[in-house]
Amino acid sequence: MIDPRALTGCRHRVHLDTAYPQAVADVPTDIGVQQRQEAARAFRESVRERLMSGGGAGYSRVIIDPTQPAAERATATLRACADGIDRIWGAVLPLEYDTGRRGRAEMLIRDREGGGYIPVIVVNHKVTDPGSGAVTSGLDDWAPATDATRKVRAQLRDQFRLAQVYRMLERHGHASPGRLGGAIGYGGECVLVHDLAAVMDQYDERFADRLAVARGEVATVPSQVGECRSCPWWSDCKASLTEIRDVSLVATGSRADVLRGVGVRTIDALAAWDGPAPEEWQGNGFEDTVVIARAWLAGVPLVRRVAEVTVTRADVEVDVDMESYQEHGAYLWGTLLTENGVTEPYRPFVTWDPLPTVDEARSFAEFWTWLTGTLARTLEQGKTFAAYCYSRSAEDKWLLGSATRFAGLPGIPTVAEIRTFIDGPHWVDVYQAVSDQFICPNGKGLKKIAPVAGFHWRDAEAGGEASMSWYREAVGYEGAPDESQRQRLFVYNEDDVRATKVLREWMSGRAAAEVPLASEL
Repeated sequence: MIDPRALTGCRHRVHLDTAYPQAVADVPTDIGVQQRQEAARAFRESVRERLMSGGGAGYSRVIIDPTQPAAERATATLRACADGIDRIWGAVLPLEYDTGRRGRAEMLIRDREGGGYIPVIVVNHKVTDPGSGAVTSGLDDWAPATDATRKVRAQLRDQFRLAQVYRMLERHGHASPGRLGGAIGYGGECVLVHDLAAVMDQYDERFADRLAVARGEVATVPSQVGECRSCPWWSDCKASLTEIRDVSLVATGSRADVLRGVGVRTIDALAAWDGPAPEEWQGNGFEDTVVIARAWLAGVPLVRRVAEVTVTRADVEVDVDMESYQEHGAYLWGTLLTENGVTEPYRPFVTWDPLPTVDEARSFAEFWTWLTGTLARTLEQGKTFAAYCYSRSAEDKWLLGSATRFAGLPGIPTVAEIRTFIDGPHWVDVYQAVSDQFICPNGKGLKKIAPVAGFHWRDAEAGGEASMSWYREAVGYEGAPDESQRQRLFVYNEDDVRATKVLREWMSGRAAAEVPLASEL
């Protein structure tokens, strides 16, 4: 059976999953995937409570019992459609063994004008951006209209999922003639309305391809794509790709397809490239990709773009790292202060009240007061100051978000004060300094780059996704709070701030001598 997710995923995985299902039956789900699934379930539940408990006076509603077997849920869904229920939550449609389709939608909305049903899905990602031109509807009443405040954020996976459900509704005579579908995205403020007619031909073609792959009618070969990071088959595929030195190991996804289209199938061939980028190459970065191929062959983990490596330094330096939990808040701001060459002990500002909690305002206010107090004191003494983070987007998001959410509470700065700081000279993103001065064959993440500078984390499982699970145990979401997990999070956060410090000091010291220039490969 073909799940809609397979339509925008790896073709080779479709083959492996259908040909050898038992080989990965006992492989645990990737922790990052688990956390995204958990967050999506929580979001769907919040939307269900919002939509099915009120609003839209005069609408009949049915919630399909999620504890029932899939076949019984499908029967209940078709019964509700036949009864003309206006809102059907938790819709499941019967498996189509002849076509290979399976599908579900969080909600079916009855088309009161044209008849039939409009599928609506709930997804835990953004479906619109600020702008104009999207067609949206309110949550309570289906009334599509052009939105002057939102533009569409392209999500082909959502459109294909809706198209599959629409095809299944057609089979049972319950599809709305309007060929529309809806997606409620992160934030749950409106329904983005999709014109499914615009993608139906593409959907049919893609579905036919994946079905042919699943039935063994079309051969596939591995090629590295973004999905590989969490795929249970990756270790096998990686070994095969490494053996043939496949070009996708250094140019993933569609870029590998472009290179194969011009006869470049191996890393060796790419490393030998001399000339402009292929005509079909999208975006910049082709020259870097060639360098990455050469670095792969040479076994070099980092390559310099510039002769001299620099990073902002100051008399007083503070390294900062923040820990958040999903979109619920930032519970920990870790800091490391270095002054006159002496580094003080790690200083965390934390709340262990389970997020979301107003106590987050207290810990954030304490962090901000300490940071800006240190800055003011330093400048008053006529010294220079710099605060460092690694990849500022997350820190900036929660700095601004905390000021917004907790505005008016004791010690909370204004958004303008936050903006002045993060846009000023004292906030330094080491990630940007790395990006500007290095080509990174293995990625630019701190855990990829800091080991080149000689830093290693004390916890072998340390990582952003693992920390989400540790946090749940630390605050006791499912039981008593676990003090050992709190200490584990402190160690993880402290190592992140120390890694940032070690990396920037290495950049302003030994990096130029230890990392080859691109021209030297």
